Amino acid sequence: MRLILTLNAGSSSIKVGLYEAGAAGGLGEPRELARGQVEALGAAAVMEIDAGRARARVEIGVADHATALARLIAGLQPLFAGREIAAVGHRIVHGGADIDGPRLLTPELVAELEALTPLAPLHQPHNLAGLRAAMTAFPQACQVAAFDTAFHRGHPFVNDTFALPRRFYEAGVRRYGFHGLSYDYIAGRLAQDHPELARGRVIVAHLGNGASLCALDGGRSIASTMGFSALDGMPMGTRVGQLDPGVVLYLLEQGMSGGEITDLLYRESGLLGLSGLSHDMRVLLATDSAGAEEAIAYFTFRLAREIGGLAAALGGVDALVFTGGIGENAGPIRARALERLGFLGLSVDPARNAANAAMIHAGPVPILVMPTDEERVIARAAMALAP
Repeated sequence: MRLILTLNAGSSSIKVGLYEAGAAGGLGEPRELARGQVEALGAAAVMEIDAGRARARVEIGVADHATALARLIAGLQPLFAGREIAAVGHRIVHGGADIDGPRLLTPELVAELEALTPLAPLHQPHNLAGLRAAMTAFPQACQVAAFDTAFHRGHPFVNDTFALPRRFYEAGVRRYGFHGLSYDYIAGRLAQDHPELARGRVIVAHLGNGASLCALDGGRSIASTMGFSALDGMPMGTRVGQLDPGVVLYLLEQGMSGGEITDLLYRESGLLGLSGLSHDMRVLLATDSAGAEEAIAYFTFRLAREIGGLAAALGGVDALVFTGGIGENAGPIRARALERLGFLGLSVDPARNAANAAMIHAGPVPILVMPTDEERVIARAAMALAP
């Protein structure tokens, strides 16, 4: 059987997956053979590889994205067993205004994606670096891109635009939305496991180092908290979230350069900036400090506010889904945010919430905790488009 490799390079981590392809032409489901990831890129990176019964965890110290990818591929090499890597699937954060699904990567498309780097400076360069590394390592493989923005194409105009002169919208200054691979997977899981909910109005909260929410109506995205870039909406690990654009104008007038402002908004803000301690919610929850408490309070307040806003966009809410590292594992964060939302029928059962159970609601509106699987969405796309 042919093999599929997936690459998912985030702002602070890189993940790979190894799959056995189903029947030719995209039929069947890819079968997972192994996963690997490197977290905490920088000075204290840790690599993990999980191949079923065989698991390994190695501290690799100083590592950037290129180093981490090379280590992961080397760790998976024994599983190739001489078999062909038929396709490599790549997570690409930004696909622009027109791409609404996976695409075969061509030199022309790669050039278009490089031009979008200013719209996703924290992710797009790493995505494209992984693509180039894969082309070198597997020159005979089909290269396929799955896009975080694609799932949100087709938003109603009011959820897709800013109140700028129309020429800016036509030039591509619009609300793109991100985390689409995660929302795609959750929408599919809902349709499979909870079809009655999937047909209704569902809010999905993808909460991790990057965080956003998406409003689904019948499984289709109609609104997202992220907009033109991956900065908008929720505060994140190091990203600012919603910000008055007047602040940026003020910073420019005070003499900060565009590069300095980019670093501030993408790398120095969010939970890290508010707490003065860490971007990791696990650290903040375990720390007794005023800064940590204020960062958590702001995060949960914004989470409640974004849920309320998307409920208005949907005209109500029939279910709420939490996913992502914080969404799946941080019961206190879910509980604190939902304390404000009883008027929407949203409340949690304390015991089930503390246990990260699959269903945690105590009120009339179902609240689900559902692991996401972006790698599987990428593998499906690669298998479908591989010749």
